[in-house]
Amino acid sequence: MIAPPSVPRQILNIDEPVAPPPVNLNGLGVSGGTADPAARNGVLDSIGNGFRAFVPPPPPTPSAQPPRVSRMMEGNLIYRVQPQYPALARQARVQGVVVLRAVISREGRIENLQVVSGPPLLVKSAIDAVLQWRYRPYYLNNEPVEVETQVTVNFTLSGG
Repeated sequence: MIAPPSVPRQILNIDEPVAPPPVNLNGLGVSGGTADPAARNGVLDSIGNGFRAFVPPPPPTPSAQPPRVSRMMEGNLIYRVQPQYPALARQARVQGVVVLRAVISREGRIENLQVVSGPPLLVKSAIDAVLQWRYRPYYLNNEPVEVETQVTVNFTLSGG
């Protein structure tokens, strides 16, 4: 990684371009052909609808701007609940790391929490604790924004 020569005062939002309009295939056809002349794809329909298999569907229209991604949100953590070590996991001597993916809302609450990896006996306890965590909101151009982040919860048995 290379540090930038200077830090900009403002970060511009990137506006994605709108998808191009769909291609109008009306009117394609050959007079005297075998396909229905009123059909949308005239000639193409007469060869077994093979053309449709090669046309990719239009991309979905974005409903909202995706959240920013940050790996450095631990410094903004203002309220942390320690997970309870599950009794069954303790008895089975299960240790490990539970990795979760989350969205930190504009208000600093955990939303859309998803399990990335971890021992199944420890996952529920990690989720229950992390859902209670609170973060200082992440600001971009003096406005709070949602941030996607990864949370790691370590479970270690003590006493050898």
